[in-house]
Amino acid sequence: MDARLLVVGGGLAGCEAAWQAAQQGVDVTLAEMRPVRMTPAHHTDRLAELVCSNSLRGAALENAVGLLKEELARLDSVIVRSARDAAVPAGGALAVDRERFSTLVTERVCAHPSIEIRREEVTAIDASRPTIIACGPLASEALAAEIDRLVGGRLHYYDAASPIVAADSIAMEGLYTASRYGKGGDDYLNIPLDKEQYLRLVEDLRTLPRHEPKEFERDAACGRAPFFEGCLPVEVMADRGVDTLRYGPLKPVGLRDPRTGKTPYAVVQLRKENAAGTAYNLVGFQTRLSWPAQRGAFGRLPGLEQAEWLRLGVMHRNTFIQSPRLLDRHLRLRDHPNVRFAGQVTGIEGYVEAAGSGAIAGLEAARAIRGEPPLDLAPTTMLGCIIAYLQDATSEDFQPSNITWANVAALGPELETREKRERRRRLAARALAEVDVLRETLGRGAGYEAAV
Repeated sequence: MDARLLVVGGGLAGCEAAWQAAQQGVDVTLAEMRPVRMTPAHHTDRLAELVCSNSLRGAALENAVGLLKEELARLDSVIVRSARDAAVPAGGALAVDRERFSTLVTERVCAHPSIEIRREEVTAIDASRPTIIACGPLASEALAAEIDRLVGGRLHYYDAASPIVAADSIAMEGLYTASRYGKGGDDYLNIPLDKEQYLRLVEDLRTLPRHEPKEFERDAACGRAPFFEGCLPVEVMADRGVDTLRYGPLKPVGLRDPRTGKTPYAVVQLRKENAAGTAYNLVGFQTRLSWPAQRGAFGRLPGLEQAEWLRLGVMHRNTFIQSPRLLDRHLRLRDHPNVRFAGQVTGIEGYVEAAGSGAIAGLEAARAIRGEPPLDLAPTTMLGCIIAYLQDATSEDFQPSNITWANVAALGPELETREKRERRRRLAARALAEVDVLRETLGRGAGYEAAV
């Protein structure tokens, strides 16, 4: 058997998988098809390019994704380290300057002595070779067909990217800076809306033209595009009820206007897109409105009348497999145990979750190549909760999900408490103690010192 690990895909999951395996002293080939073949959503040839939000979400340990970040950091994650080095102000979240982030990941992965980068499209998988498929949600048609051959069927859903506006084109007079509940300083620009302005936006979202999916992108069962509930297009939320947005991304609670002392009827938040603060994205405004419709609807928001749109929202197809049916707890295909999957193609949703699954797949593949027993990740850590979710076959309709506390094993009776924040602190302390033990168990591998 070829002892060199093949990782297919240079996104967050693929880079983390390659890094973790290489840190264990395993030789890795990382295949990334860009720029030989581009996707509908990518714009550069850099590894780990972020094509949706620039936020890696909450940073606090009481937050599930915040705890996952810290677990990965303690395992020398190249994704988390690069994200922290490229951070921009974002309140209680970890958001990044996307260009600096992808540049850092690219430089670090390419410099690793045990990783070979190949810029080529993979169209065939040799199931006898150690392989991690981390192609993400935008696999090429040829690779998707090969995955279909391996797994006997694939599903798809839709994600959407928010618009980005040039900072110097925003009229700041009617806006104010604040983070919700005062957390993290004044990291967001806030557009206060009165009732009339809010209702006009809802009407625009409901009535203006939308990009309709092509026939091959529609759900076969219902003839429409299915959406991931955690990343709904803003117009779909508007369709669900006139107040849906006011209880979602436009929620004004905790965003009192310091100039009036009052809480607005609704608030549109803008978050820095880069460290220089030259661009902002509309928080929660992922959309499939047509581009002229976006310019019309969002250009009527106070302060954005003369906006320069650096990017308008786009819609693209995502592909994922039925992981509970197809993968074992070590992310191996049950029918082809040399082949592992990682990232969004597994049905795990979110940047950090993709990196987490990549770390697991990379470590597991390295241990198999080195003749070591597989890891036994329990749902006492967030890494273990990724496995627990991907193994949860209780629902026949498996759908993508972010990491949550839902799959975490309960505390022992001596540590249990009814106070939610304290309980999560204790769960986090337990998880990090276990990850520290795991780190010592893994060691740092032959490639670590050279990589650092």
